[in-house]
Amino acid sequence: MTTLAPPPGQESARRSHRAGPPADGGLDSRARRLFTGPEDDPRWARPALWGILLLAAALYAWNLTSITGNTFYDAAVYSGTKSWKAFFFGALDSGSFITVDKPPFALWVMGLSARVFGYGTWQLMLPMVAAGTGSVALLYRQVKRDFGAVAGTISALVLTLTPITVAITRDTNPDPILVLLMMLGAAALMKAVRNGKLMPLVWSAVAIGFAFNIKMMQAYVVLPAFFLVYLWATNVSLGRRIRNLAVATVALVVSSAWWMVIVDLIPASSRPYIGGSTDNTVWDLVIGYNGFGRIFGAGSSVGSQGNGASFGGSSGLYRMFNEIMGGQISWLIPFAAIALVGGLVLRGRAPRTDAKRAALMLWGGWFVLHFLTFSLAEGTFHPYYVTAMAPGIAAVAGAGGVLLYRAFREGSAAVGVPPVERGRDWGRAWVLPAAIAASSLWAVVLLQRVSGSGTVYTVAEIVVAAAGIASVLGLLVGRFTRRHRLMGFAALAAIVALLAGPAAYSVSAATSSTNGTNPTAGPSTGGGMGGGGGGMGGAPSGTKGKTGSAPSGSGSSSGKMGTPPSGGTAPSGTKSSSESGGQSAGGGGMGGGTQVSSEMITYLKKHQDGATWLLAVSTDQTASSIILESGRPVISMGGWSGSDNAMTLTKLKSLVKSGKLHYIIISSDAGQGTNTAITTWVKAHGTAVKSSAYSTSSTTSTSTGLYRLDTSDVS
Repeated sequence: MTTLAPPPGQESARRSHRAGPPADGGLDSRARRLFTGPEDDPRWARPALWGILLLAAALYAWNLTSITGNTFYDAAVYSGTKSWKAFFFGALDSGSFITVDKPPFALWVMGLSARVFGYGTWQLMLPMVAAGTGSVALLYRQVKRDFGAVAGTISALVLTLTPITVAITRDTNPDPILVLLMMLGAAALMKAVRNGKLMPLVWSAVAIGFAFNIKMMQAYVVLPAFFLVYLWATNVSLGRRIRNLAVATVALVVSSAWWMVIVDLIPASSRPYIGGSTDNTVWDLVIGYNGFGRIFGAGSSVGSQGNGASFGGSSGLYRMFNEIMGGQISWLIPFAAIALVGGLVLRGRAPRTDAKRAALMLWGGWFVLHFLTFSLAEGTFHPYYVTAMAPGIAAVAGAGGVLLYRAFREGSAAVGVPPVERGRDWGRAWVLPAAIAASSLWAVVLLQRVSGSGTVYTVAEIVVAAAGIASVLGLLVGRFTRRHRLMGFAALAAIVALLAGPAAYSVSAATSSTNGTNPTAGPSTGGGMGGGGGGMGGAPSGTKGKTGSAPSGSGSSSGKMGTPPSGGTAPSGTKSSSESGGQSAGGGGMGGGTQVSSEMITYLKKHQDGATWLLAVSTDQTASSIILESGRPVISMGGWSGSDNAMTLTKLKSLVKSGKLHYIIISSDAGQGTNTAITTWVKAHGTAVKSSAYSTSSTTSTSTGLYRLDTSDVS
């Protein structure tokens, strides 16, 4: 069978080896190789990698103290530093009344950093910057192993400059840690494919299982590609492959479900309410809110809760290219799609166990599966979710791009095709210019959308157009005249053309403030409310909601939280409820429309009278802001959207009677559903606190929706 390997000696002829004494295997030699790379690497390879890693770290950590985190997760991490129970369950408050709507693994990582180094912005951001930079290094290593240093370097650079990846890594959302764990799973899988051993496959499953304990079903998106690649390309018998996959599946289930099983076995009275669930179980989150609810929206078991909001535009195959998502992720999608198909065709004659084709199948599957999942999802969708697709795009762009370049530069002989068949394969060598032209043209379209938003985007558009034209013409002229050096310069121009646009967006994300709840990069190009509606959360950075401002809970764009009175240190870069003009508690008639000021919080702390919780409010967004400002536990009665059944009248009476809660905020309306009973009872038995009790600026004693409840109020 004809193989696609380069002729003997051809690959080594491309490399520029170092001169010098052979490695002696000692400590000094290992340290030197850490900075200079293996002896058979090109001289430029390791310095280029270090440069890219420094660039990634700089983008992710630039002006670190001004970073606006997600107050929702920040508050949960803060609570976890005050209570190990809250830490384990991922509770929003240190009193452990309700959990966040995700498993807590990412919170554990940030929480351990905060416990070791103290609570603050850089302590929470340290794991995120490390995860983002580590993902770049890991992708370089994986692509380089199969396709060489050039492909690895391109892939690492593409991932580094993916705009949405820069934006989300500068935040305390859990996605950077999710992506790193998924990539560790991919690395272990490829090791299992190469050596046929069981344990690397098991470790791959464990990595995906831990990723499941960050965002649940999203971690499983890559599993079809993992299973297919291992089953197809591993050099062991079919029976052994099936057996190994069965064992790995058991490891996957155990590593995914252990926390869920423990939590669901604990009596509900002894643990927090599971935020986002309809029946107070983690399993409901798996199949509903964080599972099928994300895919099918209102048609899922949680659709009635209003969890169908899309901040990335309407679902459909065009979603990744629309005005909201296009500048975040789509820059290299045309190039990656063409490179994937072209690369698989070029490896079509390789043996079943060919490592290059297996790697293309893995990263191409990663790219395609995420593209389809995110494009077609009808449930809650935020633009930053697509950072999980970035490694697939980057790997395919680097690996497939190098394969296409070699085919273009060297013709069919570069892939070992006999001369008699070269005429049949002649057309394959012309795919590269078409791929470059397609992505360059698309980049110009994206930059045209933000024309006038800033000089950097105008310059980027000029650079893309000039470099794209120079690249395509240089490749064609070089091919006809057989000037390989010209083709090399044209290839460099192609890299500039393909990355100038995302680089402009990435620099913008690193140097400007972003929305902590829903971070995006670059200028605003859309409102972000397509498809479903009714969900809660911040609008994309730079956009405005119907009222002209981001929804509550989105955090500040520039302010700092500072140090809460008599509390722990809250992360800088997060605006408090008072700094933002007061948070609306909102939702279901329990706290909607009432502003919680610093004066009110000071009053509540002074009159807490030994209660476990400072206050009960409607939603997680309001509760998290007060937790960070006060340093005290605050009850979120309705979870993220205000519709969780976490608080019942019976539970409220029990908390009041035991002296664990004295204050509650309700709105002036009657409320909805089970909240109606709470609203009615509180108004009938509680004592309304007038604004004059805590605000010196009040000229009249007005109703604030704040009520005091004591043991004597419970019959």
